[in-house]
Amino acid sequence: MQNELAPTSLATIRIKNLRLRTYIGFKDDEVKNRQDVVVNVTIKYPAENASDSDNVDDALNYRTITKKIIALVENNRFYLLEKLTADVLAIASEHDWVEFAEVEVDKPHALRYADSVSLALTYQKS
Repeated sequence: MQNELAPTSLATIRIKNLRLRTYIGFKDDEVKNRQDVVVNVTIKYPAENASDSDNVDDALNYRTITKKIIALVENNRFYLLEKLTADVLAIASEHDWVEFAEVEVDKPHALRYADSVSLALTYQKS
């Protein structure tokens, strides 16, 4: 069946609430103990080929992207939320097809009276 998507249609992949543990921060207890982080990723790419062909080779593989993010976060140490978020964004935007990517990383319980602190960064293909 031929798809009716316009040539400029972008698919949106959302990886929601990926809960991981890592070393994040520079205070003594943060350096010694893993903390929870919650990662949200949005990726936009042209999906006409995948929509038409139903072939996995024509689509971005969100499982592969997620596995790379998990390995990065769980196997490294970060002083700053900015660095962690930038490194996840680099993974989310590394494929040539990616037109736009946004990553938000939450650090639950970072502040006494707040549910979390988060940082978001975006990538836009020029």
